[in-house]
Amino acid sequence: MSNPALEKIFTKYPCASRENLIPLLQDVQEKDGYLSEESIRDISRYLKLPSSKIYGVATFYNQFRFHPIGKFHLQLCRGTACHVNGSAKLLEAVRKILKIEPGQTTKDKMWSLETVACMGACGLSPVICVNGEFHAKVTPKSLIKILDQYRVQEAGHAGK
Repeated sequence: MSNPALEKIFTKYPCASRENLIPLLQDVQEKDGYLSEESIRDISRYLKLPSSKIYGVATFYNQFRFHPIGKFHLQLCRGTACHVNGSAKLLEAVRKILKIEPGQTTKDKMWSLETVACMGACGLSPVICVNGEFHAKVTPKSLIKILDQYRVQEAGHAGK
């Protein structure tokens, strides 16, 4: 195995079997931010399961990502209340501004976009969440201001 950090995770599961697959995937994603091809291969070897089985489980659950996320991870709610209140237009605005699709990360690794089924903030719809910070009643116009706030924040940190 080529990844010492994964070896450390594997020590948490000394008699690992198929039942440990989801917790292992969660731990690896927690460490790396996503599941790489290399980590899937290493998990496959450790559990003595085909990589196809690992991918089958990981792709079934929408909690797992297969690409690195950006410094600013934008989650856009597509639940019913958000949809009724304009999240489709919001999604189009995000696509146009950031030039990425859901599941992608910008080339500069600053932004990633994820659509989620529901954030449980229906009364505040439409809602986006950036790195755990919720923004309510977002419009395409207010979206620009929100994204600019994060850009300014990043520019301030870059100068330090």
